[in-house]
Amino acid sequence: MKRLTQYAQGGGCACKIPAGELEQVLAGLGLEPPADAAGELLVGLETGDDAAVVRIDGDRAVISTADFFTPVVDDPYDWGRIAAANALSDVYAMGGTPLVALNLLCWPVEALPYELAREVLRGGADVAREARCHLAGGHSVTDVEPKYGMAVTGLADPARLLRNSAGRPGLPLSLTKPLGLGVLNNRHKATGEVFPEAIRTMVTLNEAASRAALEAGAECATDVTGFGLLGHLYKLARASGVTAVIDAAAVPLLEGAREAVKDGYVPGGSRRNLAWVADHTQTIGVPEEDLLLLADAQTSGGLLIAGEIPGAPVIGELIPQGPLPLLIRG
Repeated sequence: MKRLTQYAQGGGCACKIPAGELEQVLAGLGLEPPADAAGELLVGLETGDDAAVVRIDGDRAVISTADFFTPVVDDPYDWGRIAAANALSDVYAMGGTPLVALNLLCWPVEALPYELAREVLRGGADVAREARCHLAGGHSVTDVEPKYGMAVTGLADPARLLRNSAGRPGLPLSLTKPLGLGVLNNRHKATGEVFPEAIRTMVTLNEAASRAALEAGAECATDVTGFGLLGHLYKLARASGVTAVIDAAAVPLLEGAREAVKDGYVPGGSRRNLAWVADHTQTIGVPEEDLLLLADAQTSGGLLIAGEIPGAPVIGELIPQGPLPLLIRG
């Protein structure tokens, strides 16, 4: 079977444009709201949240997001499932329910057979069905690299949104999936070794975690994807005006993740994440390999919740704003 990961320079969410460079691109755009818009924009570009949210009436808001990436695993069906779960996660991270999704497919038609593309789409369809989300068409183009994902529309109660700007001092930080997906996927790309636990983690929907956060009264959350735990936490702390404290020893890791770092399978995206937050972070007794794992570019990672929910380890807390947004203790 053709190895899909060999047709892409990057892999999964590690192929994102670096966060710092993306912010420079977006800076100064000065997007003005349209006159007489059909709804009220509640969440836009300002805080770099997981999705856009528009209130359409008193108790209903529409969530809109899009996410796609190059192959993170070689199995086309698993790649489709992972990409779909990742795209749906943005809706869950805002406290919403997915309503309808559209496929986004880029395909090297001269290099890879359409049978593989069909398997990718089948994987995405199965996850959308699991999420009880309509899948209604989409868009496809030819490309030199295969890419797949979804544009997703969801619904939410505007009074019960999860935002990255709603963190408050005194709240614990909970993480619903272990880290290490980036380094394990990079090892898979280099060696062909398959990591079933990593695949199970990536195809798991964040629906239950989102529901638990709302039931616990949480108001602040984000999902942990391409910018790593530290990158997404930095955005949360900055948007909320707090300092986030992480206990590195409390952060759960996938089996084999630490060994993958020691063996050199660190994606370039993970190193860029760490470089981006370095000037905004104070570390106390944390070795570099732990910092790389905390910055590891995740694909379809878990939710980072300002609050405590059943079954999710508490990995730190939010405290009043200090000299730097991030404090990491070994």
